[in-house]
Order: sequence, then structure tokens, then C-alpha cells
Amino acid sequence: MRAEIIAVGTELLMGQVVNTNATFLSEQLTGLGYQIYFQTVVGDNRERLNDCLSLATERSDLIVLTGGLGPTEDDLTRETLAHFLDAELAIDQAGLEKIIQHFTIQGRELTDNNRKQALSLVGGQTLTNPTGLAVGDFYQTPSNAYLLLPGPPSEMKPMFLQEAVPLLQDRLPQNNQLFSRVMRFFGIGESQLVTVLADEISGQTNPTIAPYAAPNEVRLRLTAQARNNLAANQLLDSLEKRIMALVGDYFYGYGEENSLVKETVQALKDSHATLAVAESLTAGLVQSTLGQLPGVSEVFVGGFVTYSNEMKQQLLGVEEATLAKHGAVSRECAKEMAVNTRRLTGADYALSLTGVAGPSEVEGKAVGTTWIALAKPDGTVQTQAYRFTRDRTYIQHSAMMNGLNSLRIELLNKK
Repeated sequence: MRAEIIAVGTELLMGQVVNTNATFLSEQLTGLGYQIYFQTVVGDNRERLNDCLSLATERSDLIVLTGGLGPTEDDLTRETLAHFLDAELAIDQAGLEKIIQHFTIQGRELTDNNRKQALSLVGGQTLTNPTGLAVGDFYQTPSNAYLLLPGPPSEMKPMFLQEAVPLLQDRLPQNNQLFSRVMRFFGIGESQLVTVLADEISGQTNPTIAPYAAPNEVRLRLTAQARNNLAANQLLDSLEKRIMALVGDYFYGYGEENSLVKETVQALKDSHATLAVAESLTAGLVQSTLGQLPGVSEVFVGGFVTYSNEMKQQLLGVEEATLAKHGAVSRECAKEMAVNTRRLTGADYALSLTGVAGPSEVEGKAVGTTWIALAKPDGTVQTQAYRFTRDRTYIQHSAMMNGLNSLRIELLNKK
């Protein structure tokens, strides 16, 4: 079945609120087997919403509307749909009782405009709101189905997952569902990845391959259409095997919520190893990013932010002669930073990053010039030079990602 999403709200059109509902609903509906062909954002205007409904009804089987179910005058989605379908509205008693109870507990007066949140389409199916007050609706005609959901994501998501999904599976079941697997790659650009996988991409039928770039990495979404999870995994496993044969050296993990930082921390945990970090051009970015992960204290002992040469000398013991002869942006400085950080903290590994984040060159070194060093338990030090481009933020992020990746690869090779 063809599905379409209409997000209602002037705040969405003005950019005051990001339309995350469409992303969530597209992913969920696709997983249920619906084909998403259109997404529309429309303001709080009866005429324009009516036009959107007219167009959606002609081209889609399932129309999902989010937003406009609240108590204010500009919340007009339900009333507009009722008029469009020539359907009546009536108070859902269970929904009204929940609203009354809410206002009683709050010690506030219940006004008429709050009662409208309990309105529902006569002849439809009311959806309860687990986290809010406005009820949802599911209404079918001989040719179309309409699903009304609240706008706030904190209300929309629970209602969709708990109420709408079972209803859709019962009323509008799809023979085949879509199952996806996200593969993540680091160290290869999107254009190069697509070029290497050109034959797989051009010949795709089922499963399909969708590449998309994220900062300093590329992701592949593999999607299979199948009757069940077992059949889908067989298709996805076969495709993944062919992909890994071509670009497996750049693969680091699965899933939308995963990250190279998480994989590096997990590799440290698996190796029962600890890490300390010394940062110059990244100014604490690596350490603050690591600190956001729950449980990182098992493997991350701490580190230093030594932005000036004086701090490199005082805190890390970098030799004045090293800075005078080679400069802060050098292999020699990065090496001393890593070695001394490991000595001072007692960590198994120490990572150091120094370079030029911009906007102008330093010590005659071009913007983006970066040195990364990794001091290892056996006393050896691995150093690598990079030349990153783009803006300051991107250069710092690139340095962090490449530094952590060098550690991740080192740990994996030790297994």
C-alpha cells in the first residue's frame, strides 16, 4: 500500500521546530511494508490542509497526519478532516475522563477548548494517548485510510507504537515487510564507496542498497523485502558478504545509533585496556566525547588539554628543544605528548593530537595539518600525519575520529 505523511503546523514551515515525526514515521511505516511516496508539511490553515488532503487521497492509500490535535484555535486537523470526509465529530468519553482527571489533579479549571482534545471521528477507531491528552483517530473509507496522531514526538511515538501499529497490522496488513540493516564505514568517502560497489548498486533488486554520508563516515542501508525476519536475514547476509569482500577493510560497525567512538570504547573494554589522551588542536573534544558514553570510566583514565607550548612543557614535559627545533605541529612533539601522557597516567595506551585547526597557518604549517601519535604498552609509538580540509570544526572532528580509529584498529589487531 502507498502511504503518505502530512505534518501540520506553521511552526514546522517557519523552521522553529524540526519535523522529526516524518523521519520516525517513514522508518516505521516502511518497516511495516508500506511504500512511502510523499511527505508534506502544511501550516495551520483549513484551506491549505484541505488541498493537501484532496491531493493525498487521490494518490495514497494510507494518509497519516501529525499535529493540530491540541486545544488551541489553530489546532484544526481533526475538524478539517471531518469536514473533508463529511464525517461527524463526537466526544470520546474515555478521552474526556482522562482530561478531567488531569485538570483535577493539577487543580486547574477545565475549559471548553480543552474538551476538544477528546473529539473523535464518528465511525472511526479512537487511539488512546499514553503520554498526553489529545486522542488519536483511525478512519477508513472504501478507498482510503486516515491516521491522526498528535504532533509532540513524546506523544506521537508512544501512540503510534502502542496503538497504531497493532491496528494497522490488523486492518491493513501487508504481505511483505521491509527489514533494514545499517553498515557503517570509516576511512572511505561516499563517492569512492559507491564506485567500488557500482555493480552491486546498479544491479540491486531485493535487497536494495542506499548509501548516505555522515560526518567523517559513510553508511549503507541494506533493505530486504520478505515475509519474515528469517527470510530477510538470509537475503541481507548474502548481500553483506559481497559488500565485505569489496570494502570490508573500512567497515567498523552496525546500526543507526552506533558510532566509531562507541566501537573504540568497546574494543578497549574487550581488551581490558585503559586509555589517556593529550590534546592540542582538538582542545578537549576527544575527552568530552568519550565522557558522554556510559561506563567509559572503566577504560578512560583522563588526560590533558595543552593548547599552548607552555602547557605542553609544564604539564606533559615536552622538551623545550623539541618545540624550538620542530615546533608543536610535528611528529616529534606528538610523540613526546603521547609517551609522557602514558607515563604520567599509567594508562596502557596514550593518544595525542596536535595540529592547525585554522583559520590561519601556524609555524608555517598549513591549516588542517595534523599529527596523531599512539603510545602502546610495549613502549613503541605509532605516528601519522594528516592534512584535513574544510572548516575548523570539521578539522577537529576529523582528527578525533582518525585518532580513535587508529586505536581501535590497534586493539583489533591484538586479538
